[in-house]
Amino acid sequence: MKGKGIQAAKLQIDWPELMRFKRSFTEPVPKRREEGFAKAGIAAFHGRARFVGPTAIQVGEEILEGRYVVIAAGEVPADLEIPGAEHLTTSDQFLELNELPRRILFIGGGYVAFEFAHVAACAGSLVTVLQRGPRPLALFDPDLVDLVKRTHELGIDVHLGTEAIGIEKSSAQFLVRALASGGTSTFQTEMVVHAAGRVLEINELNLDAVGIKWEKRGVRVNEFLQSVSIPGVYAAGDAAASSGLPLAPVASYEGQIVAANLLKGNHQRPNYLGIPSVVFTVPPLAAVGLSEREAGEQNLKFRVKKRHDLDLVFVSASCGNIFRLQSARGRRHGPHSGRSYTRERGR
Repeated sequence: MKGKGIQAAKLQIDWPELMRFKRSFTEPVPKRREEGFAKAGIAAFHGRARFVGPTAIQVGEEILEGRYVVIAAGEVPADLEIPGAEHLTTSDQFLELNELPRRILFIGGGYVAFEFAHVAACAGSLVTVLQRGPRPLALFDPDLVDLVKRTHELGIDVHLGTEAIGIEKSSAQFLVRALASGGTSTFQTEMVVHAAGRVLEINELNLDAVGIKWEKRGVRVNEFLQSVSIPGVYAAGDAAASSGLPLAPVASYEGQIVAANLLKGNHQRPNYLGIPSVVFTVPPLAAVGLSEREAGEQNLKFRVKKRHDLDLVFVSASCGNIFRLQSARGRRHGPHSGRSYTRERGR
């Protein structure tokens, strides 16, 4: 990985070099995509869009009408509604930093917080994570998450049951006030990163005015990802109130389903069985299928297997060699079986 931000000799991330490598392949993408659209006869409009009719969109001064409209808007950071929220660094801004501060605090305990925290720690930063709830990474089995919580060796300090209630700027640092067990604590840091969840960016699309039904999870759709109220409207990804997980591959998959149904009529339905979810931490944590709790709620007969092997993986003294596997599979085959697993490398 030399030249791509990883120093193999001591397994440490060189952040500036990593950012240079990242930009080398991400920055050309928008221009290339728009050039590809133009060659295919697709016109691109830049600006905020809003519905002015069931299948009519206004972008700036332009009114665009079509037989169909696909809503594929993403998400934005949720409003934390705390004093000093304007001092928060978003995940997008974090990934554009040329240098990492020495001390970083993440508000939130989900994918973004843990993945970014582990990257920052491997780059030499001292990291604190404040999680309002009793456990992080709620989509994973509790015993698997326990492995990820043991992150102190990387310099990550995780505080569970701790809610940020205010941010103050003081000279070259920030003071984050938090509430835990009825008491208030203050954390000093050089950067506060918003990792406390995202919300749909469809509030300003004027959906109610044209009769498009939607809810907190997105546009209400049928099995073909078609709006239940306006037949000419489809939705995919974060914008659709479907059963799909909020993952980029799932959004791409739903986009393919919508495209097929637009071109040849409603004939394809998304199948979300067996879609894995991974959080790229140290150790990486992944799950697919039913969790032990979900299998129990469905009254399935299943067996749980756990394995802890000290000899399966050896990378270096700094990465270690612990491997853990948990699987849960229903005895009857088909869509109700599944497994979840994690791998840990540590001292």
